Amino acid sequence: MEKLIEELKNIIHFKETKEVGDIVLIVAKEPHLLVYAHINSIERDNSKADEWWHIDLCVLSIPPQNMTWTLRTPQMTGQEVFTMGGEERFFKAIDFSHLKPSPPEENSHIKPHSFIKRIK
Repeated sequence: MEKLIEELKNIIHFKETKEVGDIVLIVAKEPHLLVYAHINSIERDNSKADEWWHIDLCVLSIPPQNMTWTLRTPQMTGQEVFTMGGEERFFKAIDFSHLKPSPPEENSHIKPHSFIKRIK
């Protein structure tokens, strides 16, 4: 798992923090899984002495799936690999700030052909 995470850190720009609205990468060892999720909300779990957080996520799959995970700060900021059901997990927000919007093309008024057809 550590080798995979190091490889991902070389190709993906990760954030050191996380906030509502971020897109996160979730990596699972078993089952082998790389998936993106949107952070819908983050709430402190006041029932615990340490910093535990309830994170409401929308996994960007088909169909999208809502779930809530309860993680400590080092787990939800990618500083620590953690386990769920005995299987390793990694969770870290992606930094999109380095991406620059592309300039509009000369023929931007022409709509690209869509391969998805609407059926009534």
